Amino acid sequence: MSVGDKIKRMREKKGLTQVELGNEVGVTHSMITQIERGSKIPSLILAYNIALALECTLDDFIEKSA
Repeated sequence: MSVGDKIKRMREKKGLTQVELGNEVGVTHSMITQIERGSKIPSLILAYNIALALECTLDDFIEKSA
């Protein structure tokens, strides 16, 4: 599962729209859409702010391999 897929799943679980998440982290809903679709990769700072807004950690976005 990609970073964008994980962000989307966590956002939906928290009951936020893309607009609401974008407003919370200071970007447009279009940027959130692009991140969730995988066409943009968030900067470390943006990923951190998204994690704060979704009440999770950056580690939750990373795919762990054995």
